[in-house]
Amino acid sequence: MGKGPTVGVIALIRATAVRALVLTAAFAGALTPVRCIGEDGNQLLTKATKELSPELLSLFQQKNMPKHSPILVRIFKEESELEVWKQDATGHFQILKIYPICRWSGDLGPKLHEGDRQAPEGFYTITPELMNPNSSYYLAINTGFPNSFDKANDRDGTFLMIHGDCWSSGCYAMTDEQMGEIYSLARDSLLGGQPSFQIQAYPFRLTPANLARHQTNPNMAFWKMLKIGNDHFEATHLEPKVDVCNRRYVFDAHHPPNSSKLLVFDPTGECPAFVINPKIARLASEKQHADEVEYAQLVQENVSVAPIYSGLDGGMNKVFLAQFPGRIIPLAIVLLNGSQLPQLPPVPWADNDGSLASKFFGALFESKAASQAQVVSTDSATQERGADSATTGSGP
Repeated sequence: MGKGPTVGVIALIRATAVRALVLTAAFAGALTPVRCIGEDGNQLLTKATKELSPELLSLFQQKNMPKHSPILVRIFKEESELEVWKQDATGHFQILKIYPICRWSGDLGPKLHEGDRQAPEGFYTITPELMNPNSSYYLAINTGFPNSFDKANDRDGTFLMIHGDCWSSGCYAMTDEQMGEIYSLARDSLLGGQPSFQIQAYPFRLTPANLARHQTNPNMAFWKMLKIGNDHFEATHLEPKVDVCNRRYVFDAHHPPNSSKLLVFDPTGECPAFVINPKIARLASEKQHADEVEYAQLVQENVSVAPIYSGLDGGMNKVFLAQFPGRIIPLAIVLLNGSQLPQLPPVPWADNDGSLASKFFGALFESKAASQAQVVSTDSATQERGADSATTGSGP
């Protein structure tokens, strides 16, 4: 009787050790881009295997979160915030910590093509091979862009990351200290048996007030599609199951009742017949209805509307502005060659008050020469900062 439990415990320990070794090898091995490798083994051991702080471990206990339970990451560009949610003992996700984002590039809206400096928006699945302990930017988590939705919509780009060093060219950049903690949280959740974790990247918090403020933005249809997944999560605190068909995201889709047909989603093909779990559908529908009523009221009240394009290269949480001055600059200064400027659609401006967006991009649609003239007319000091901040790649 005494030997049985002992043998079982030893087997469990061995299985856990083997899984840890396999994951560590995946993080450190050939699955990471060669261009990111540059540190020696001791540095790798220190930063990629560092234990979480006692304060964070204590927070797990307070929130009833097992150390190796799954995580979920939510990113909000306009607020420049990254949230880490963690599954508690009930199986629901609760907010663990909010990190101010040190730097993101581009503008609000999805990434479309390599070199446009846009940081991705959408739903991304992070597997162990996307964890990069050898990044030139301290530590990095590859978002996996382009996902099946991006590919179905002919979007392209490579090495779009969450990483350290507070520099971004299509990435979400944190401080090294923040990135070390985020990386460790992701590592521990994967070591605990979670095969992957989800990143949800949004232009802003998808509240009725923010949607009304951006109501004229040409990305609104895309953002309202993302809001469906956002609402599923916020209404249930459960990770939404994500599929793609007919070039659209589909959330929490399941077999219709009494159907024996295999449910297959083709990202570019027609969507199969499916149903949504009634409990999830009811809770999400209640939230969506309440949001729609509030949104309609705000539009009726002629709420102030934001410029469609900021004219700036991304953003930074306000807590970093004093520490890193001069890093938020006009987008066209970063895209030094006028021919590289993004082909923005000819939509009407939301602002007619001579604000930065109007002045900077007002002539963009007329000719390449007009765009280049704007670059030339900008003062040389700003040009120097732009040249210093520009990078040739899209990620670390």
